[in-house]
Amino acid sequence: MPKMVRVYIRSVLIGVALSCCFVAALLALDVAHLRHLILNSSVGWLAVIMMIVFNTIVFAGVQFAIVVMGQAETPPPARGRKERVTGPLKPALAAAPASKPRRD
Repeated sequence: MPKMVRVYIRSVLIGVALSCCFVAALLALDVAHLRHLILNSSVGWLAVIMMIVFNTIVFAGVQFAIVVMGQAETPPPARGRKERVTGPLKPALAAAPASKPRRD
């Protein structure tokens, strides 16, 4: 199996675990009375599944992005002569074209 596929599957599994923990915390703390709404509804289980699935998509995507960006190679440090400014700096002058007066 290719390395990136394994990384993606691992990211999805981590996303599922984070999502389950997040939804459990939402329900345990009764944020916005979600626990009350879910327990008093006949289709509350569907709301829990939807929250887990949609949060899994978010957390898995973020986890995968973190892993992929962490694989970037840093460029080697620049070698060679480093020039130093020794004298006072002088401002650069730029000529602006003359504008014609507007007639309104």
